[in-house]
Amino acid sequence: MTGVIVASGNGASALPAGMRVLARGGSALDAVEACAKVIEADITDTSVGRGGKPNVLGEVELDASIVDGTTHRSGAVAALKGYLHPISVARAVMERTPHVFIVGDGAARFAREIGAETTENLTPSTRKLWVERLRSVGETPASVRRRSKLLPIVRKTVREERGTVNFLAIDGHGDLASAVTTSGWAYKYPGRVGDSPVVGAGNYCDSRYGAAACTGYGELAIRNVTAKTAVDRLASGMPPDMVARAAIADANELEDAAFNIVVLSPKGVHASATNREGRRYVWMTTRMEEPVLVARMLVKRTTRRPQRGPPLSRASERSRSRPPGSASGSGRAPR
Repeated sequence: MTGVIVASGNGASALPAGMRVLARGGSALDAVEACAKVIEADITDTSVGRGGKPNVLGEVELDASIVDGTTHRSGAVAALKGYLHPISVARAVMERTPHVFIVGDGAARFAREIGAETTENLTPSTRKLWVERLRSVGETPASVRRRSKLLPIVRKTVREERGTVNFLAIDGHGDLASAVTTSGWAYKYPGRVGDSPVVGAGNYCDSRYGAAACTGYGELAIRNVTAKTAVDRLASGMPPDMVARAAIADANELEDAAFNIVVLSPKGVHASATNREGRRYVWMTTRMEEPVLVARMLVKRTTRRPQRGPPLSRASERSRSRPPGSASGSGRAPR
């Protein structure tokens, strides 16, 4: 089978690294980790890893998760400070501990114990952005650190500035894996954790049915258990393009907040949807020289609250679905 990797648009520069893993017969798990590490080390991406925007106190707190779709083994870390590759720490949680999720000081202790690479994740450029944001709400680094109550400040500092990068992959054996890594919501309350490290919310993978991962307002993915719901819909027979659209429609029912999803089936059919204009996703196969950026399908929020219901029946899906790849935001990887 042809290897394929699908990612959020900001993951484009990392796909060749993952493809090199797949081309030499490596696993999907190795491929998604390799991709995630590229973006974690890229200081130009201010929503992931080193150079990621900090919380309101100027601390860069990183979250990540990784899922093996064949065994369902998973690993995650959250609010991790001072380490370059949270995705590798998350994988170590999966492979070297009896746990799935380690957070905060415990995650840092574990990272230190396994010899994970340390770094200062707050770069001069992101520190400048943080100081400017504080100044815009009448605060300084010194004044905000003296405050006993941060919530009134956070309500002013947080805006629609969320990022994250995710990667879904199929290897030559047909095994799937998924990885998500992020620095979270810029200027957030310390300790805030979004959907990225929450398996089933922002990241889920099952080699029998497919994989899904989210970016944007993570609280919506947590409330809707979006990634697991998407894979359940794939399992029911719903095609990836309809799965992606349904996920955004679910999010739109809750709040008007930016939200995106990428979906990948075991056959290499992929799709992505969003509720914001101009958002893209990226994909690549082992037969391609470079990745392709594609517009995500746009699912706008309606003023009337739609009625929630179970996934469509197989008959309904067949009657309403288009062939994969027939519209922007979806496609099929060559086999």
